[in-house]
Amino acid sequence: MTTTPTLVTRDQLFIGGEWTDPSGDGTIDVVNASTEEVMGRIPEGTAADVDRAVDAARAAFESWSVTPLEQRVALCSAVAGRLQDRQEEIAALISQELGSPITVSMMVQAGLPTMDFASMEHLVEHIPWEQQIGNSLVVREPIGVVGAITPWNYPLHQVSAKVAPAMAAGCTVVLKPSEVTPLNAFLLAEIFDEVGVPPGVLNIVTGYGPVVGEAIAGHPGIDMVSFTGSTRAGRRVSEVAAATVKKVALELGGKSPNVILDDADLEKAVVNGIQKCYLNSGQTCSALTRMLVPRESLPIVEQIAAAAVAQTSVGEPFDETTALGPLVSDVQRDRVREYIEKGVAEGAKLVAGGAEAPEGLDKGYFVRPTVFSEVTPEMTIAREEIFGPVLAIMPYDDEEDAIRIANDSEYGLAGGVYSGSEERAKAVARRIRTGQVEINGAAFNPLAPFGGYKQSGHGRELGPYGIEEFLVLKSMQL
Repeated sequence: MTTTPTLVTRDQLFIGGEWTDPSGDGTIDVVNASTEEVMGRIPEGTAADVDRAVDAARAAFESWSVTPLEQRVALCSAVAGRLQDRQEEIAALISQELGSPITVSMMVQAGLPTMDFASMEHLVEHIPWEQQIGNSLVVREPIGVVGAITPWNYPLHQVSAKVAPAMAAGCTVVLKPSEVTPLNAFLLAEIFDEVGVPPGVLNIVTGYGPVVGEAIAGHPGIDMVSFTGSTRAGRRVSEVAAATVKKVALELGGKSPNVILDDADLEKAVVNGIQKCYLNSGQTCSALTRMLVPRESLPIVEQIAAAAVAQTSVGEPFDETTALGPLVSDVQRDRVREYIEKGVAEGAKLVAGGAEAPEGLDKGYFVRPTVFSEVTPEMTIAREEIFGPVLAIMPYDDEEDAIRIANDSEYGLAGGVYSGSEERAKAVARRIRTGQVEINGAAFNPLAPFGGYKQSGHGRELGPYGIEEFLVLKSMQL
């Protein structure tokens, strides 16, 4: 599969069901992660554009919130059908914007958004829309206008995981997609238009976080903000949103531990753990980036890891043999390389990879898949989210020590436990303070609640829990 380098120019915003000119004349370049060439251009939105989008969303909320649930769900299903029809187009676009290998883009980057919308039909049945409690009728109602601010790493999935449940709940949305990978969001707007979603249910304003993001977070006409991104940016969203006392849901960073117990099949556990660390070139908030192993097993774990990395192909996203594509931008590439250099400087043992560019890949934002061993809990690479293909192998002395190290983090998004005994693995998993824990390499479940403890955020996405985030309770005493 190859791509033709054509410039994708989007010079209008999607507000009130119409493509409309932005209030300013600024533009933002979208860069192909593999070629470093400009592949697209979008409007640099302003606070005035957010005002218009909020007005459209508020106007639409009056009728959308009382539209029968069956009709709202039917439109979600119609969106899912069109996303499925355009899956190859969406996957190819995101592979260029982000650098995700085309095999991953087809399955994850384009596949999950379809599921996000298609699942609404079944998930709404799990919501207790009305409950009788004593002499009260307790009803769940849409919270109102939702401001959605989404990241660049799973761009259309992160958009869909907010828009679909908000829409099913009866809310209207003002969306700011990431300015780094924004083009896919315009395809979603086209689909909304095609299937007949009422004007104003979805409004899209592209731009930078300090301008458009802050305008959304602080807007008195927005009832809730749902944000996915870095912990630093999430703190700022919370601060700005506090002025209007609106609800805030945050899905933030992670430094997820992968505890390999002493009775685990080491080869299976280590190879699976590396795959879970390197997914999407490590640009995954729930990536299992800290591998905790018994101290006596460290030499064999290092051998297995080095062999696995040697077989991990790095290359152009449209080569179907590629396992790791480039990182999303020069900023991200440089940041990850600085972390690798810091790992070496702080005394971690470099088992594979390094800070220099992969051989033969001088163009594009590529980073060598890297493994460090003998990493101690106080090292920078053990504490900070790197967001690249960098694994930290950390030795522990016994099970209690492993649990202590696993929980020694300001984050709490995800984790893993590998053991010869599922019951033992589950017992350890219950003690790990994270929102998700996978047992023995189990697959990600897009219908299970996703979100974090501690500074990984609050609130949950996906499944019926994702719909409930956009609902508020009302008691009617009878």
